[in-house]
Amino acid sequence: MSLPLAETGPQAQPPRSSPERLKVLVDLLSSMRFAISLLTVICIASVIGTVLQQNQPAVNYVNQFGPFWAQLFGELHLYSVYSAWWFLLILGFLVVSTSLCIARNTPKILVDLKTFKENIREQSLRAFGQHAEADFSEAPEGLARRLGEGLVQGGWKVRLQQRDTSAGPGTGWMVAAKAGAANKLGYIAAHSAIVLICLGGLLDGDLIVRAQMWFNGKAPYAGAGLIADVPARHRLSENNPTFRGNLMVAEGTQSSTAILNQSDGVLLQELPFAVELKKFIVEHYSTGMPKLFASEIVIHDKATGALTEARVEVNHPVNYHGIEIYQSSFDDGGSKVRLQALPLDSDGARFEVEGVIGGSTGLTRSQTGEKFNLEFSALRVINVENFAGQGGPSGSGVDVRKVDLRDSVEARLGAANKVMTKKELRNVGPSITYKLRDAAGQAREFHNYMLPVDMGDGGAPVMLLGMRETPAEPFRYLRVPVDDQGGMDSFLRLRKALGQPKLREQAVARYVALAIDPSKPELARQLQASASRALDLFVGNPAAAKGSDRPAGGLQAVADFIESNVPEAERPRAGEVLIRILNGVLFQLEQLSREQAGLKPWPNEAKTQAFMTQAVLSLSDVQAYPVPLTFVLKDFTQVQASVFQVARAPGKTVVYLGCALLILGVFAMLYVRERRVWIWVRPESDGTRATMALSSNRKTMDGDREFEHLKIKLLGLAPASRDAAEGPAPN
Repeated sequence: MSLPLAETGPQAQPPRSSPERLKVLVDLLSSMRFAISLLTVICIASVIGTVLQQNQPAVNYVNQFGPFWAQLFGELHLYSVYSAWWFLLILGFLVVSTSLCIARNTPKILVDLKTFKENIREQSLRAFGQHAEADFSEAPEGLARRLGEGLVQGGWKVRLQQRDTSAGPGTGWMVAAKAGAANKLGYIAAHSAIVLICLGGLLDGDLIVRAQMWFNGKAPYAGAGLIADVPARHRLSENNPTFRGNLMVAEGTQSSTAILNQSDGVLLQELPFAVELKKFIVEHYSTGMPKLFASEIVIHDKATGALTEARVEVNHPVNYHGIEIYQSSFDDGGSKVRLQALPLDSDGARFEVEGVIGGSTGLTRSQTGEKFNLEFSALRVINVENFAGQGGPSGSGVDVRKVDLRDSVEARLGAANKVMTKKELRNVGPSITYKLRDAAGQAREFHNYMLPVDMGDGGAPVMLLGMRETPAEPFRYLRVPVDDQGGMDSFLRLRKALGQPKLREQAVARYVALAIDPSKPELARQLQASASRALDLFVGNPAAAKGSDRPAGGLQAVADFIESNVPEAERPRAGEVLIRILNGVLFQLEQLSREQAGLKPWPNEAKTQAFMTQAVLSLSDVQAYPVPLTFVLKDFTQVQASVFQVARAPGKTVVYLGCALLILGVFAMLYVRERRVWIWVRPESDGTRATMALSSNRKTMDGDREFEHLKIKLLGLAPASRDAAEGPAPN
C-alpha cells in the first residue's frame, strides 16, 4: 500500500489566535503612519469646510454648482463637514491612535528619564563623535567628585558609580550626567495635546447631538410654521450637555428656543432661560460699515424667575449658568412698511399696501386678472454708497441698464494702487427690498430707494428702481427723473400720455408748428411725417415684440430702423436728426400732460432740459422693466432684531488645556536638547586618566560649543579652535 506524497511549495500559515490579531490591530492603530494618514484626511476635510460655506440653503448650492454636483456633494456631506459621520469617525480614530501611541511610549520615556545609563563601557565612550581624554594627578575618587560637582553647578543632574578596574576593586569611577529631559516630556505633552483638542472638538461638535438623533429618536425638522407648533421629537432638552445654535430676538420680545442648523433641517434647542431684547444698538463708520453691535438684554431664569440685565457686544459675550451668549449679527424684527404702487404702463392705477418685513400679501391685476404675491423681504434704513467718478464712462448715465451701485463700490476695491482714489460717500436714505411671485411660483426681486438720489453727474435727481431675476445676479437699476416736487408724477404722466394716440398727434402738431414757418406747408408735412414716424417707433408695438428678447420700442427700435433703412454713411446724421425731433415732440407731450393736470408748463431752462434728457432714457428703458408697476416706500416703523449665538461648550476648557500643552510640547521638542555626559575616571601608573564623551539627540553648533566648554572647564584642555571656544555654553 503506497502513501500519497505531500505537495511541495509554501506551507499554509496557521490561523492567528485572538491575542495575535489584537496585537496586530493595536500596532496598526498606534503606528505613526496611520496617525499621519488620519491627520492628512482631517486637514483636507477642514480645507473643504473652510472654502465651502457650511449649512447654507440647498438652493444656494444648486445655483453655485448645478443640480448634479450639488446632489453629489450633499451625499458626501460636504455642506456640513464637521458634523459628517465620516469626519467624526476619523476624529475618533485619531484620538484612539494617538492615545495608544502615548500609552505605548510613555512608560519607556518615564523609565528613560530616571536612568543615567551609567553602565556604559569605556570602549563605547571612545566611539562617540565628541569625546576627549586627559590625565590628572588627583586620586580617582576625588577627581570624580570634583567633576561631578562642576557638572551640578552647570545645571546637570549627576550620578556617580564606583567600578572595579585592573588596579583593584572599586578603584574606577563613572560620572554620568544628563540635562534637557524636558525634550521627551515635550513629546508626551504634544501628543496629549492632540488627544485633548480632538476630544474637545468631539464634545463641542455635533457628536452629542448626532448621538441623540441616533439613539434618542430625535430628527431634524424640515417644515415651516410657528416654533410652538414643532413636535417634541424635533426638540432637544434643556439638559443637553453641548450645543451651538442661533437665537433671534426682536426688540421688545423674548425667546428661549435656539435653532441648530442641520444639513437636512433644523433642531430646536430649549434654553433654561429666556432672552429679552430691550434695545439693539448699531453704530456706523463714515463708510457705512458697522462699527459697533450691542444688545441690551434681560435674562429671565425659568427655574427661579430671576431677572438679570446684561449687555452683549461683539467679542464680549455674556455667560449665564455655563451658556455663552454671543452677539452674532442683526436682522429685521418685523418692521412695518407702507408701500405705494405706481403704474409704469399707460393704464394702471395707484394704490397703497401695508405689510410687515418677512410677510406677504396677495395682489390681483385688475386689467388681466393675473395674480401676484408681494413678499416684503428687507428694509434698510441706511445705505451709504460711493459716488466718486460718476461722471466717468461707467457712470455717465447714458445707459440706464449699466447703473449698478454695488459694482460702483466694488470697482474701487482691490489692488493697493487704488487706495488713493478719491471717494465720495453719501447716505442715500432708506430702501425697500421685495419680491413679486407669480402664480407659477417664479419670483423677481426688486430693490427701490425711498428718496431721490443725485448721481453727481450734472443730471436731474433720480429715483433708483432696482431689479434682478435671480439672487446670483447684481441689481440693475432703472433711473426715473423726479420733478420739481421731488416725485415721479411728471414722468408717470408723460408715460401715460405716450400711450394716448390723440395726445401724441397734438404733440407732433405743436412741435411742427413751433419748428416750421407756416408759409412752408410742404416742409411742415415732411417734418410731421418724420416726427410721427419717430414717435411711433419709440412707442413700439408690444404685441409684435411679444416673446422676443428685444424691446418693443424705445431708442433701440429707433436705432434698428435707422440701421435697416439708412445707408451706413448717413446713419450718424440721420440718428442725430431723429433724436432731436423725438426729444422735441416728447417735450411738447410733457407740456400737454401738465396742461391736462392743471399745472404750469415747464420753463425753458437747464433744469428742464436735464429732466427731459433723463426722461427720454427712462421712457426707453422702462419698456424692458418686467412688470407694469413698481412699489415705492412711503412710510415705515423700524423694528430691529438681534441674532445671538448661544453655546454650551464643555470642551472649551479641554481645548484650551490642549493648546497650552501643544505650545509647551512644541517648544520643548524644538528648543530643548537632551544631552548626556559620561566621564570615566580610572587610575593609571602615573596618575589618573579621565575619558569624557557627550551625546545629544540633535547635532547642532550649540552642542559643539558646549562640548568645547566642558573640555576646558572640566578637563582643562585647550580649545580645538578659537571659534569653538567663543560664546557661553548652554546649560
